[in-house]
This record gives sequence, C-alpha cells and structure tokens, in this order.
Amino acid sequence: MAELNTKADIVVGVDGSDESFAALKWALEEASLTGQSVNAVFGWTHSWDMGGEPDSDEAWAKVRHDIANELREWVERATKGIDFDPANLKLTSVKASGTTALLQIGHDAQQIVVGRRSLGRVARWFLGSLSASLAEEAEVPVTVVRLSGSEEESVTDAIANALTPGDEPVHYEQPEPQAELNVRPVVVGVDGSETSRRAFDFALEEARIHHRPLHVMFCWQLRDLGVVPGYENAVPSVEVGQQRAEEILNGLMAKASIPEDVPVTANAFHIRASKGLIAASRYASHLVVGSRGLSGLDAHFLGSVSRQIVNFAECTVTVVH
Repeated sequence: MAELNTKADIVVGVDGSDESFAALKWALEEASLTGQSVNAVFGWTHSWDMGGEPDSDEAWAKVRHDIANELREWVERATKGIDFDPANLKLTSVKASGTTALLQIGHDAQQIVVGRRSLGRVARWFLGSLSASLAEEAEVPVTVVRLSGSEEESVTDAIANALTPGDEPVHYEQPEPQAELNVRPVVVGVDGSETSRRAFDFALEEARIHHRPLHVMFCWQLRDLGVVPGYENAVPSVEVGQQRAEEILNGLMAKASIPEDVPVTANAFHIRASKGLIAASRYASHLVVGSRGLSGLDAHFLGSVSRQIVNFAECTVTVVH
C-alpha cells in the first residue's frame, strides 16, 4: 500500500470560530504525538461592512499586525494543556479566501485540518465554509473536526418541538454509544480502489498513534461486486453477494501489512457506503474514507460519498485522495 508522508506539516485553517479552534486543538494534539510541525493558516478577505480597503502601506501593515496578534492569541489558547513544542509551530496569514489559502499552503502537507461549518466571527475577517469543498479539491488528506454540541443540535430540537403535538417543550437526544470516546475505534471505508488503499494506510497510522483498534468496513451493493463467479448471466442473491463481498475484503486484508500492536477487525455490510459509514461514525473516534470509488457508480458523481460523510458524520472525518 502507498507510503504516507508522516513528517510533512499539518496545515490547519483558523478563523477565530469555535469550529476552527477545535480543529487547531486537534492538530496540535496530533502533532504532539507525531513530532510534526503545525502551520496555522488564517486566510482572510476584506468584508464589505468594514469600510474601504486599506489604501496605504502603513494601513496594510496595521491590518497584518492585527491579524498576527489574533492568530497568536488563538494559538496560545489552543495549546494550553498540550505537550507541544512551540518551535514546531508556524503562523501564516494570507489575503485570500480560506479555501484558496489552504489549498496553496497545504499542497505538500501531510494533511489539512479544518473545523466543520467553520464560519469566521472575529472582526469579520473570515475563511468561509471550507470542509466539503476542501475535501473534494485538495490533493492531500483533509481532516474535518466535528465540534460536539454544535448548532445542528439546537436545530434538531427546534424540529422536534415543531413536529410534536402540544405545548410541552421536548428535547431530542441522539442515543449515545456505550463506549467512551477515548476507547472508540478508528473506522475506515474500503472497496479495493487505490484511493481506499491510501485511506487504509492513513487510518492504520491513526490507530497506531492513538493506540486504538481499527475497524475496516466494506459497504457494498451488488453493482460494486463486479461479475460474481457462477452468476455471469443472472443476478445473485444478497447471501451470495455477501459471500463475494467477504471474499473481496479478505483479499484486501491479506495484502495489508498490519503492525502487531494494532487490533484490526474487518466486516462487509450490504448497505450504501454513505449510509453505512455515517452510521459507523456514531461509534467511532475517527472515520477515514477515500475521496473516490467508495461505492461503484458514485464515482461518477464528484465527491458524492465523501461530501455526504463530511456533512453528516458524527465524529472527526478524514478524506484521503
């Protein structure tokens, strides 16, 4: 399987929002375990409601000075309680949209990290909504950190109250997995494509670094199995399809080089990739997927599986290219 460049920088997008703070903290914690450098990138543009753009070198210098101060404050807050060497930290501000800045600076990174639904709040300098577009456009892995207790939960409450008869307020609660977050596995979706092989390598390294088990999932539909032997001119049953899916998965696992200290479990499930992996995210600490080829014909629809997973997964997600 493909070799990962684990020594390159982790590039993380920051903008002052709670989501980007969670991403920055995640990146610093990851680097504290691997010894990597972290490049905190603030891509900014001038908001229309802030008045005219600076019209002199001195004014631009002040803008850059203020942004650098903001960046340092965010990093100081994020590093509290983390055993991270400050010498391994870079601070970068770029006058560009957040997506453009991260794609340019993160071109040779080990991974790019952003917060899901990352929206700028500090002084109207902003990155914008990054996660789904970055996951599709980047050439390196993109990790999207989910912030628990997000706006989505309050919206879910509003929906529950709107659809429940009577005036008594109700609170929707998603059933919690029995396992604590610190013991939940890393989950990776595979299908035999080269991209999913790289996703497997990334997930295996994550499991090793964090001392977690790795669960490998092949979510299949009949169209994903190719021609099933003995059924060249007929449609196989689900039972036959499951046997074929398990054969494919066992073949993939036989080719993998797995360290002895990483427990690995592999399962094949008859379910659409996006639906199965989103369900798995409720019980995972980290979900890793490939950007292409997870589910046969879905490859024809740019990022359909990865975009759904980035938007709806309930844990941190990495999309590998």
